[in-house]
Amino acid sequence: MATSPALPYALEVNPESALQFTITKDPPTPNDGLGDHGATRCTMTLRHPGLTNEHLAFKVKTTQPRRYLVRPNQGIVAPGSSETVSILLVDKDRQVLWSTYDSLGQSALDHSKDKFLVQSCVVSDEFASQFKNEPLGEGGQFKKELVEALTAMWNSTSSDPKTPVYNKKLQVRHVVDTSASSAASAAGGGNASAAGAGRLPGTFAEGADSQNKIEAMSPQQLYEEVKSLRRKYEELVAFSVNLTAERDILNNTLEQTKRDLHREVATRKSLEKQGFQGGSRGAEKANKGGGGAMSTMVLAVIIVFFVAVRATNSGALGVLHGVPVVGGLLGFQKIEAPKKKHVSSEEL
Repeated sequence: MATSPALPYALEVNPESALQFTITKDPPTPNDGLGDHGATRCTMTLRHPGLTNEHLAFKVKTTQPRRYLVRPNQGIVAPGSSETVSILLVDKDRQVLWSTYDSLGQSALDHSKDKFLVQSCVVSDEFASQFKNEPLGEGGQFKKELVEALTAMWNSTSSDPKTPVYNKKLQVRHVVDTSASSAASAAGGGNASAAGAGRLPGTFAEGADSQNKIEAMSPQQLYEEVKSLRRKYEELVAFSVNLTAERDILNNTLEQTKRDLHREVATRKSLEKQGFQGGSRGAEKANKGGGGAMSTMVLAVIIVFFVAVRATNSGALGVLHGVPVVGGLLGFQKIEAPKKKHVSSEEL
């Protein structure tokens, strides 16, 4: 019996700590009480503890949404009432679990990482009135409008820290029922033998030989042969399932790698484009700077030339004849100063 968490917004969950799925070699029949439409099933009960007069909304999550089908996965529980949630294990995963058990034993299934999370919170009477006397439709769910309303409510609740939400985690256990598997195999042996005997042969000689071998076998040998064929068939199915899962993983990895490659190429092109633009701008500045300096130099030479011509015409360049280097460059002859004559005392 589940104990109450003593919170007005918490539902009592039964079972309290773990959900157990019974794995059989063959899928259960729809009328054996183990599943729905030949699927392995586990039930969970959510009860309103009556600590508040308001309705409680619930939502069931799992770490393996492709392996388990939860019906219903969300809903409303009135005060003092309860809701039964059915969890179906997909038959493909049942086969994988059985193959794992057949190869490695029960210990390989004792440490399942699958988990479930049950969330509950208080909702207003106005919101809860939408679900009053509303039956569950196909697939164990409410109609589309109500499902969308619940989804929107949970989205707003998750973003609102003022609304308290109760979280209950449940582990998963996979237990193999070998007695049910043996009984199912024994019951299905005759049908499998009849199916194998009625198979069309490739040639007439092959069919006659196969018929003779079947007639020569004892019932125990026929059972063993059918059992062996069934085991090989299940191994082939399990291999196909694993191969499909690996293919999906490789496809996802390939797509992620392609996205990363496209992102890297786009980033590199962007960087190269930015570098080219920067180099072009630098060259333009250098060209502009060099062109400006050259223009200035040419203008200065022209101005100096005209000034020199004008000075030559006016005879103003004569002042430069005393400059040793400049005077030589301008073609001035060196003018020596007249020597002073020495006058002796006798001449006086």
